[in-house]
Amino acid sequence: MPTTSPNLHVISHPLVQHKLTLMRKKDTSTNGFRRLVGEVSTLMAYEVTRDMALQDVEIETPMETMLAPMIDGKKLVLVSILRAGTGILDGMMAVVPGARVGHIGMYRDPDTLQPVEYYFKMPAETEERDLIVVDPMLATGNSAILAIDRLKKLNPKSIKFVCLLTCPEGVAAMQAAHPDVPIYTAAVDRQLDSHGYILPGLGDAGDRIFGTK
Repeated sequence: MPTTSPNLHVISHPLVQHKLTLMRKKDTSTNGFRRLVGEVSTLMAYEVTRDMALQDVEIETPMETMLAPMIDGKKLVLVSILRAGTGILDGMMAVVPGARVGHIGMYRDPDTLQPVEYYFKMPAETEERDLIVVDPMLATGNSAILAIDRLKKLNPKSIKFVCLLTCPEGVAAMQAAHPDVPIYTAAVDRQLDSHGYILPGLGDAGDRIFGTK
């Protein structure tokens, strides 16, 4: 399955890759894993927001009046796919603290591997806003696809998807369902196993963030 596409962006910055390796290690503590998710997400946010539109506004410095660039348009919306998306959300909020936040609650049925939605809450007036959907893993792609299906009904200006890890199966599924949605990730791993987990991966991101099993 192809893992190259204009809409697939692998963030290969050395700091991102170093921290991702630490996250992969099975003996990394819950506290350490949670901290690393936040750090990697903050670093990735710089790349994900690189193309945000700017406009010149007039401001007063202590010395004089000037035109200076500021982000144009309505405020960004960060959309967390619960529960594991919370870890990435916190890291990205460090870069864009003024962003609005939405939440989509889903769990994966262990028998069918299909997502089941249990919660959906978005800011008002989502139309014409840029949305960044965050979830640590793009594995089967089912949860991300369902989330984006729902979000497109709100007529946003744009949607991006951000994850720590993905695999060829997840990339192919997302691109087939939503070819217009860019995927930003730190790595494309080898494959899925029979239970829908990424290999070599880093385990269940939600369990490792929150210390649950």
